[in-house]
Amino acid sequence: MSKFEFPTSIISRPVYGTLEPRDGSAHLMIADATGAQAILDVATPDMMAKAHIIYIPKGAEFGHRLRALNPAQYYEGPSYAAAEQRIAKAFGDAKMGLQVYLSGSEGVMGQAQHAAMQAGVPHTAIQTEHRGSTARRMQCVHCKGITEDVATDPFQCSHCGLHLFVRDHYSRRLAAYQGVNIDAEDPGNVPEAKGIYE
Repeated sequence: MSKFEFPTSIISRPVYGTLEPRDGSAHLMIADATGAQAILDVATPDMMAKAHIIYIPKGAEFGHRLRALNPAQYYEGPSYAAAEQRIAKAFGDAKMGLQVYLSGSEGVMGQAQHAAMQAGVPHTAIQTEHRGSTARRMQCVHCKGITEDVATDPFQCSHCGLHLFVRDHYSRRLAAYQGVNIDAEDPGNVPEAKGIYE
């Protein structure tokens, strides 16, 4: 799958690169859906001997190809929430020299990057590559609820029901973009929803 070229935006918006193999004492690879392709592109037998792959398929069919890489550890789960304990343990058990590879959707990469930073992994040891969905993980600034996989602007908060404007402001602490009430000053005047990148 080709990589999406994100338009230029504000400074808080994450910028993604391309995964590359690095020397390290261990390799933690976290991906969802078609993010698996980035892992397949970067994997080498030497890396796999020291690799822990955590994969969230979201309907994609890459699990068998990732397992065929023969990583030292492999986990496949239905959601980031289901994998969260394993991810926390992987970071908790990490030794100096760990290299982290994150690929797939912004939501999964953001949450995993936050977990890595909380565990003290240096930012220079974390790589990200966006692959797949451009849907966003959004936080309603009014009720603080998180809505996953938002693909339209405006969208309706899944927690409080407000119609929210999709902003480019990104919170690394929350691993989410911020949504603001779009009709606060003119209730009921909600523009027709369109794709975020249309």
